[in-house]
Amino acid sequence: MLRITRKLDKPLVSVDGPASQAVTLSLPYDDRKRGRLSCTLSDGRAAGLFLERGRTLLDGDLLQAENGELIRIQAAPEPVVEAHADDWESFAKVCYHLGNRHVPLQIGQLWLRFQPDHVLEDMVQLHGLRTGQALSPFQPESGAYGAHAHGHSHEHPHGHSHEHTHEHSQGNS
Repeated sequence: MLRITRKLDKPLVSVDGPASQAVTLSLPYDDRKRGRLSCTLSDGRAAGLFLERGRTLLDGDLLQAENGELIRIQAAPEPVVEAHADDWESFAKVCYHLGNRHVPLQIGQLWLRFQPDHVLEDMVQLHGLRTGQALSPFQPESGAYGAHAHGHSHEHPHGHSHEHTHEHSQGNS
């Protein structure tokens, strides 16, 4: 089994260089968040990821095996909900509500993607967005604390108990 142990910080961008000849590893989002994983490369070989935990692999990231071989990450198509808005106000409100729930979101121009959840899909529809199921690579925003998603590794504890109160009104959401 090929042991993949290193994520390269700087991708090798040469079209004809070693990175262009790297075998690929196609993974869905939840697997790209894992540091330890048994997997199969695009050439059919068995491999294992043994990477630093807490970093999400992004489409195009370059990894290196113990033997020096390069492996390029590919975001695998997976089931997602796609939602489309007709106006920026309803789009912004939906992004706010989903973000407030810490939902991983891939955001585009008046569209977004999230992992299937019928409760969230109903909420998005209540705000006027059109939804549908799709099979697409899922590459959510990494968050405010880094270029790569690092989980909740920012400086304060991240429980959901707060010293202040929240008021939620049904009126103008």
